[in-house]
Amino acid sequence: MRTIWLTGLLAVHLNAQVMSIEEYEPRSTLVVPENPRTRAKYPFIDVHSHQNPLMPPERLDQLVRDMDSINLRVMVNLSGGSGERLRNGIQNMKGRYPERFVLFANLDFRGFGEPHWGQRAAAQLEQDVRNGAQGLKIFKNLGLSVRDTSGQRVPVDDPRLDPVWETCARLGIPVLIHTGDPWPFFQPMDRFNERWLELKLHPGRAHPPDRAPTWEALMAEQHRLFAKHPKTVFINAHLGWLGGNLAELGRLMDKLPNMYTEIGAVLAELGRQPRFARQWFIRYQDRVLFGKDAWNPVEYHTYFRVLETADEYFDYYRKYHAFWKLYGLDLPDDVLKKLYYKNALRIIPGISSKGFPE
Repeated sequence: MRTIWLTGLLAVHLNAQVMSIEEYEPRSTLVVPENPRTRAKYPFIDVHSHQNPLMPPERLDQLVRDMDSINLRVMVNLSGGSGERLRNGIQNMKGRYPERFVLFANLDFRGFGEPHWGQRAAAQLEQDVRNGAQGLKIFKNLGLSVRDTSGQRVPVDDPRLDPVWETCARLGIPVLIHTGDPWPFFQPMDRFNERWLELKLHPGRAHPPDRAPTWEALMAEQHRLFAKHPKTVFINAHLGWLGGNLAELGRLMDKLPNMYTEIGAVLAELGRQPRFARQWFIRYQDRVLFGKDAWNPVEYHTYFRVLETADEYFDYYRKYHAFWKLYGLDLPDDVLKKLYYKNALRIIPGISSKGFPE
């Protein structure tokens, strides 16, 4: 009998030893006050979402019901495209729900490097704005994978793009720009890399030096772009990948008054430094917008809890983004209102203020 018991104990021990980190999901035994949030305290504008602008009516109706369930008043769809697709998408989404959606245009980089490409792109953007676009979204392919007609990488601050930025300034539309990826994605995938688990699960997210410029080079290109075009409003996506160094992000914002930012997909960075992040939000309350990125209504609940409560030691919704616990920032109401809707109403033209508190 003792032999059977020891054999069973050994089997349990061996199974524990071979368990992978992907399988390890410890359950906290900490008992603390909990104040979960399933609906935002105030109606909000999500400036960072991606939807098919040509979705059928029944899916669009469901999307709006899901938005209502979390108090999402206006969604900015950054995947508007350009030309006919954009025009049709605006007619589809805003035609059915004129006050609930905003669409941003995108650039088509095909033929980049041909004579007068920048002027043609700027003219197309101007037409897209006449057709209803309320901003421009730049994806991370600029700086990473966009090549010109000679096969050379196109840097973020390439002067051939200047006519586009100048057109945005003249038309008064913001540019929401995503440059690069988190710093660890550019570092060796070793035991010191904080995003090791994510890179193991999603190896395509790595940017080794033989395939990409350095993170520092990409950020320098982006920051030079902002400085070169001070009359253009830029919304630096994902806290400019400086959510883990808010002091540096603050210095950058002090230097570049035309740069705003948003919190899409970087909530985990904020939730692990609640005291300093709260101070930072209060200081830069006029410059930060709410964004989420990937659409999943349930995941917004964690955003609300981090931003609105003082809860301690709770889970993020994706372990491979954050294996650490989160803490609430308990932001003041006046800061929340600016983050949730006031700043977006101020810098994105054409959003109706209907349904938002003063």
